[in-house]
Amino acid sequence: MTQRPIQDGRRPANDERRPANDGRRAAARNRAALIAAAREIYAESGLNAPLSAIARRAGVGQGVLYRHFPDRAAVATAVLDENVRQIEQVAAEPAADIALVLGVLTWHQTQSAAFISILHAEGASGASGVPAYATALSERVERALRGHLAPGHPLAGERGDLMVAVAMVSGAVTGPTREHRERRALAAWRLLGVEVGPVRPFEE
Repeated sequence: MTQRPIQDGRRPANDERRPANDGRRAAARNRAALIAAAREIYAESGLNAPLSAIARRAGVGQGVLYRHFPDRAAVATAVLDENVRQIEQVAAEPAADIALVLGVLTWHQTQSAAFISILHAEGASGASGVPAYATALSERVERALRGHLAPGHPLAGERGDLMVAVAMVSGAVTGPTREHRERRALAAWRLLGVEVGPVRPFEE
């Protein structure tokens, strides 16, 4: 006689764990999708793009967005921190010089309207309406650049000149394609008498 398994209302151990694992994986996928969508939206439209547009592009509801990111600052920081981290990483390379760091900076200028927004924040420090996260990220960019400025370099003038120059180049970064924006950025650096290395993202 075949015995039936005892039904005690419990699922097998593997099945018990599956919903939690699936939930964690789904949460990780949603977060990654939101960051990717925010990067695209911010690159196109800047930091004032509506959060609803980010959620739509990620294919999730706004409630899911707010579960991962409680406010606009959290979304922007998650997206832009990677840009800034790349600049810090290249600046930390043993063979790095200011031209190399400016090449990575210029890449991100040509890629993202949102990144350009934070580069204007340092010059507006203390002004109303400048988000704290933008000022903090901008200051990190300045530190990475300033660490490679030799005496006599065109950007090593009075304090503040460095980020004024960066903001001036950012203002020139306009155009329908990344290639067009890169040409304008390099022209602006050239007019400032500044040499720029290869315009590319940092690759570890």
